[in-house]
Formats: sequence, C-alpha cells, structure tokens
Amino acid sequence: MASAPASDLQTLSYEEARDELIRVVSELEQGSATLEQSLTLWERGEALASRCEEWLIGAKERLDAARGSASE
Repeated sequence: MASAPASDLQTLSYEEARDELIRVVSELEQGSATLEQSLTLWERGEALASRCEEWLIGAKERLDAARGSASE
C-alpha cells in the first residue's frame, strides 16, 4: 500500500492520478485494511480526486479558450 507523498501529487499526470485513485478505491472496497490504513487511503483518494479535478478544469479552460479564439 505504498503511495507517493502528498507533495508528489502536483507532479502526477491526469492518467497517473486517475489510475492511483482507482487502485485506492479498490483497496478500500476490499475492506481488508485496518481503520488507520483505511483513513490514510481515504485521505489519499480525496487528494487524488482533487488532482484529477484540477486537470479536468484546466482542460476545459483550454478548450473554452480554443473555441473562443476559433470563433473570432
């Protein structure tokens, strides 16, 4: 259950963050982790979900900007 420190989140690509989030959710769904491990996984999952959201918002802004300049 080794995962990168929270400070490494900013270096993750969308795909890396998404794939790790899938792994975290899978581990939580198995229910075999201790309470402390589950809390750590949950916190990591929340951070990864936020990172994915940042990527998606950035992508949407870039698409909106491209559409805006294309229509001018």
